[in-house]
Amino acid sequence: MLYDMMVTCQGAHSPGRLIVEAELAAKALVAKLRNLDFTHMKPDTLSSLRETRLVKTHNLPTTRNYIFGYHPHGIMGLGAFCNFSTEATEVSKKFPGIRPYLATLAGNFRMPVLREYLMSGGICPVNRDTIDYLLSKNGSGNAIIIVVGGAAESLSSMPGKNAVTLRNRKGFVKLALCHGADLVPIYSFGENEVYKQVIFEEGSWGRWVQKKFQKYIGFAPCIFHGQGLFSSDTWGLMPYSKPITTVVGEPITIPKLEHPTQQDIDLYHTMYMEALVKLFDKHKTNFGLPETEVLEVN
Repeated sequence: MLYDMMVTCQGAHSPGRLIVEAELAAKALVAKLRNLDFTHMKPDTLSSLRETRLVKTHNLPTTRNYIFGYHPHGIMGLGAFCNFSTEATEVSKKFPGIRPYLATLAGNFRMPVLREYLMSGGICPVNRDTIDYLLSKNGSGNAIIIVVGGAAESLSSMPGKNAVTLRNRKGFVKLALCHGADLVPIYSFGENEVYKQVIFEEGSWGRWVQKKFQKYIGFAPCIFHGQGLFSSDTWGLMPYSKPITTVVGEPITIPKLEHPTQQDIDLYHTMYMEALVKLFDKHKTNFGLPETEVLEVN
């Protein structure tokens, strides 16, 4: 969902500059929001947020720009939001000097109030104009977080499944080559565990409806549930009390090529896929998965 509008959606006038200016203007509001007291809420309500962790494996020099590939999408990309749009896991301390921008559907920025809220967290539209601006006219130390699997990946999200939609997703690699932005693979263990959804089989009417929404609107509606607001014994929209551990991998150095060829794109895309699988295999046993678990790359 966060990736599918990359080519088709266009933002407002000077969208990149708008995002940066709005982020600065909203800092006072964000500071107040972060100081809100949630201690009156029952433990189950925020337990999955408390258990969200960000694991750093390598330093990221501030002299470079980055495109972070986040996997898997899950239902809501909860780990991406908590880790890179808030200070819940102290991302600014773990990666000092790096400014993260989580990219989401451009359509979200057409809705008043929601637009301001997203901007206050450094969230930007996942369109070419905005990303070009952030990677070319906003200095260095910028990190664009793209949830690469998008709507297609969210449709197969379910507890116990580790699968990514990546094999034919190459647009983010082309963007990295055009700007010389290093690619950073990220895998979020537990992202698929915090919600349950009804999975429609290929060829069913439900999957047909989902694909039509994905094609024409950019996202696919999912029938899903979590736990209730105050109890894990009831259904609701709060995430289940499952830990999410987001592991940030080693950056892949990318050259700047004004006109990258398909061969160039394929080369670095293959390197990225191999790096993601290596990251998953290295850390899977640390987060409750067996040694035999294999990351499914579709």
